[in-house]
Amino acid sequence: MNIMFVHQNMPGQYRELVQWLAERGEHTIYFLTQRKNAPKIDGVETRIYKTHRVSNKESYGLSKVWEEATGAGFGAALAAQKIERDDGFKPDIVVGHIGWGELTFFKQVWPDVPIIGFFEYYYRLHGGPVNFDDEEPVNDHTPFLLHARNAVPAANILTVDRGLSPTKWQRDCFPPEMHDKIYVCHDGIRTDKLKPDATAQLKLGRIDKPVGLDDEIVTYMARNLERMRGFHKFMRALPDILAARPNARVLVVGGNEVSYGAKIKSPGGLRGEMEAEVGDRVDWSRVHFLGQVPYEQYQKIIQISRCHIYMTMPFVLSWSLLETMSMEATIVASDVAPVREAMTHGKTGLLVDFHDPAALARQVIEVLERPADFAHLGPAARQHVIAEYDFLTKCLPEHIAEMNALLPQDKQIRMPD
Repeated sequence: MNIMFVHQNMPGQYRELVQWLAERGEHTIYFLTQRKNAPKIDGVETRIYKTHRVSNKESYGLSKVWEEATGAGFGAALAAQKIERDDGFKPDIVVGHIGWGELTFFKQVWPDVPIIGFFEYYYRLHGGPVNFDDEEPVNDHTPFLLHARNAVPAANILTVDRGLSPTKWQRDCFPPEMHDKIYVCHDGIRTDKLKPDATAQLKLGRIDKPVGLDDEIVTYMARNLERMRGFHKFMRALPDILAARPNARVLVVGGNEVSYGAKIKSPGGLRGEMEAEVGDRVDWSRVHFLGQVPYEQYQKIIQISRCHIYMTMPFVLSWSLLETMSMEATIVASDVAPVREAMTHGKTGLLVDFHDPAALARQVIEVLERPADFAHLGPAARQHVIAEYDFLTKCLPEHIAEMNALLPQDKQIRMPD
């Protein structure tokens, strides 16, 4: 069968699915992306498309996102036509992310080819990150700008034959009229690979011997250190945590760019801003900023963590939360709806008020003081992820079933016995 994946940052949410399909060796797979340094996947033909138009400072604010989306969509459509013309490849199904507009014009290219679109988020004034944190104020124009952003999913719900959201909370962000067309299934977690490891150790440049589970390690992780992922709340909790636990070390993983929201004006980004705020109340010799780390090192960081902190506004659930649950970490997380969908307080993790750094500090200190009292959380978290989010046994069969439902019988994807 011929399958085309579309995602501006290959492989995106399709990391496991596209690799599994490629390893089967039964399909011709193309991946259309903007990413020039996309990872090489054996059995997958990668093609780069260029957006046909980008917005500029003269662009009208309310149509800027739509302008970007149509530019990406037209560029992707032209690239798809070129692939068919030059390579003779026409997909039997297209699977892609709708958020950047890439799929918008695919029915104009291949009207008879079914499309499954990834519907990640629908912007709204209440119930998400907007209006959630007083440090991220809104203005009178915000409702109009948010509604204008939703032109992209509104157009693409008409483009796709089936939609996909990874969590119920994300699906429910979309208007009720869209729900019947969107199925809910996570991308999938490789619980067979992401396991606890009592022997894991990590060498830190600042100290002589490697650290492991015998050490009092606190971890925080995000793609970038920003308010959306509660970095400012985490930093405000640090003075109390380090003062109460003199042997604790804190490992912070994340870049200094901005994934969500407005750019920080401070030269050091939000990290620099928060370092200045907490100042000499923190023993910086015990805080290790590791930047963005390779995946194997990330796993070791979680495997040696005595307490992992996951703070987020109500927004798209991070892969890292489910991955840390799979590795049996004891997790203290923000008590917001998307987290509550994956984690139950006192059973698979511990939830605290996002807005209360003192409460976060108290809970972390309690875990560090009495780790045995919370030792049941990690194993229970892993079992929950295996049952609800495991890629091979739970998510993969659901995704394949949804794809097959759009395909004739002779084109359907075979699952192994």
